[in-house]
Amino acid sequence: MYYSDEIVEEIRAKSDIVGVISGYVSLKKKGSNHWGCCPFHNEKTPSFAVSENKQMYHCFGCGESGNVITFLMKYENYSFPEALRVLADRAGVQLPELEYSEEQKKRASRRQRLLDVNKDAATFFYYQLRKNPHGEVGLAYLRKRELTDETMKKFGLGYAGKNGGELVAYLRKKGYRDEEIRDAGVATFSEKNGLSSQFWNRVMFPIQDANHRVIGFGGRVMGDGEPKYLNSPETDIFDKRRNLYGLNYARTARAGNMILCEGYMDVIAMHQAGFSQAVASLGTAFTPEQAHLIHRYTEQVLLAYDSDGAGVKAALRAIGILRNEGLTAKVINMRPHKDPDEFMKALGREAFQERIDQAENSFFYEIRMLESNYNVKDPEERTKFHREIATRLCNFEEEVERENYLQAIAEKYYIGVDNLRKLVANYAAAGIAKPVERPKSGIQSKTAAQEGAKRAQKLLITWIADYPQIFPKIRPYISPADFTEELYAKVTERMFADLEKGNFQPAEIISTFEDEQSQKEAAELFFEKLPEMETTQEKEQALRDVILAVKRNSYEHFKQKQAERDINAITQVLEAKKALLALEKLRITLDE
Repeated sequence: MYYSDEIVEEIRAKSDIVGVISGYVSLKKKGSNHWGCCPFHNEKTPSFAVSENKQMYHCFGCGESGNVITFLMKYENYSFPEALRVLADRAGVQLPELEYSEEQKKRASRRQRLLDVNKDAATFFYYQLRKNPHGEVGLAYLRKRELTDETMKKFGLGYAGKNGGELVAYLRKKGYRDEEIRDAGVATFSEKNGLSSQFWNRVMFPIQDANHRVIGFGGRVMGDGEPKYLNSPETDIFDKRRNLYGLNYARTARAGNMILCEGYMDVIAMHQAGFSQAVASLGTAFTPEQAHLIHRYTEQVLLAYDSDGAGVKAALRAIGILRNEGLTAKVINMRPHKDPDEFMKALGREAFQERIDQAENSFFYEIRMLESNYNVKDPEERTKFHREIATRLCNFEEEVERENYLQAIAEKYYIGVDNLRKLVANYAAAGIAKPVERPKSGIQSKTAAQEGAKRAQKLLITWIADYPQIFPKIRPYISPADFTEELYAKVTERMFADLEKGNFQPAEIISTFEDEQSQKEAAELFFEKLPEMETTQEKEQALRDVILAVKRNSYEHFKQKQAERDINAITQVLEAKKALLALEKLRITLDE
């Protein structure tokens, strides 16, 4: 699904970002920006800025950034073409008909047929629960679980009949071929029974993607049959690792977090109680792909796993995955009850909200669970426990964060803080603990010097975007090659070219990046917080310091490459040195 760059830019240019976002967020003009409470995380003080000049938005709280197209993609969970069509309709732009190859048409048609099969299967199950006498057993089960009719309707709950042939017969009458019924995952073929649904005598839970399309099913057997829960197999439209039950509702909850549960009934019970941010993995262990999916919508995850041994083990595994994705995790204490469904029935919504408010920091939870493996009354065992704590503290790369946790743990477990600090330092130096892997973004930091260099480069990009009149003055000395982060170099290459042509638009640059993470990071470059200074002279000095910092880093970068015998770096080192000497003597002003 491809539109030309020209049509994309025409639609973006005709879609005033302030007007579009005002339809979702209450904005007030203050200074050069419009401000409101961020729609992507829970906040009371507005930190969400929309720039009319840049035609971009940025949240100084959670870091979300982008242009009008990425806003709709993020807020509505639209694909790029879907967001473009909405904006085109709004702006009165006629989109050209997309041309597909025969293979693309065939693939799209097949995918739609599989979605249609699942949709009609969901309808069949829905009416079996309510209209077929056989469905009374399922209805009785759901009512015993204290679900309201409204909740059952919201989640499209149904019942699979007494044999697997009824669904197949129904779908055949709807015009579906056996191959389509099988490939949709709602039936299997055997020599003995032919094509027959594996779902029978089960309460059915339709699994929907983020756009409310049925992509699979979970079925809970009525009685003592095995397996207790049966899920659809993997198909072309159903990937268990990349979907979450309840996400179609949770993504718009705007609660500031998501609650991660283990089962369908937990999610449904949570939603019925008003916690519509609850989701669950789909019959498999929580996956990195699911963590990445959650990260589109929130920065914080609350774990509401079962309180038994298996639940603890699953929670510990999930914490590691969430941390690797860069998400903050907390653990909700469910005791004395086993799971959220049981807890809600026994103690209710208010008690659960108290547990949310008291949710335990995930690192403290890990250490508390770790303690149960040792007899801390025994000096030798206690020493081993302290060593294990030290290795885990090594995983915090940021010194301030590591020190904060170190002091808190030392106090909590009565460990001498200096002794623990020394132990951590020894382990870190020996490389005993591997650093936590962070999500790849292309701009990861490893040292304070690198962080400083990145900060200077980001500041310079924002300075130029806010004061384009300085560009001709620094262009002889600064080039995209001076931006040593790959993504920054790509942004400045396009930015400098546009400035030279006199048609620079930051929002247009964002559209040149295909993946969501790169779009976000590119957008952030135009919203780096510039120092607040009263006089023009102070601003000019700050700008000069930033320019020199970028050039000095560039010079050192090329010197390093030269030391590594990169033959192309020799010329770049000489040019960078020459430009740096000239910049040190140059007076840079903000005058037009």
